[in-house]
Amino acid sequence: MEIPTKQPNEKTELSACGLPSAVVIAMAGRAVQHTDAEWRKLLTSEQYRVTRQQGTEAPFRNAYADHHEDGVYFSVGSDTPLFDSRDKFESGTGWPSFTKPIEAKFVAAEVDEAHGMRRIEVHCELDGGHLGHVFEDGPRPTGTRFCINSAALKFMARAHYEQCKTARAANA
Repeated sequence: MEIPTKQPNEKTELSACGLPSAVVIAMAGRAVQHTDAEWRKLLTSEQYRVTRQQGTEAPFRNAYADHHEDGVYFSVGSDTPLFDSRDKFESGTGWPSFTKPIEAKFVAAEVDEAHGMRRIEVHCELDGGHLGHVFEDGPRPTGTRFCINSAALKFMARAHYEQCKTARAANA
């Protein structure tokens, strides 16, 4: 991936996730592709079942449903920043719930009519990994609830994320 470089004295616009806007645009156009065998090697069996086979993990018995540390949640398939803990809320469902993604370009949605119901499935735009579902019963101001499987995510504490973000912005 070619990352646009900044000209001297040119102000870099940062996106909502803190990355330079040009980097977000470049990332959104990139697809992470692996063979099924490669995905099986890269992911745990539970991560593979959830992200590659559209599975659902057990409620209340997952890594992030009751996780309250400040930071950012990334896709396990591509290290794409997806959700901010500042947008996480207690939904009572047993899965981590967020009011919005960090960058709308990184989360795609499509209709899911499996299991006799009609829902909106969400997946990581860059790696295609199933994340969970989005519902229109969330808190204000968005009114949305992104109900996400912990197995689709990995967490980075805010302090570490800020260090990484600063380094990326300096190189853009």
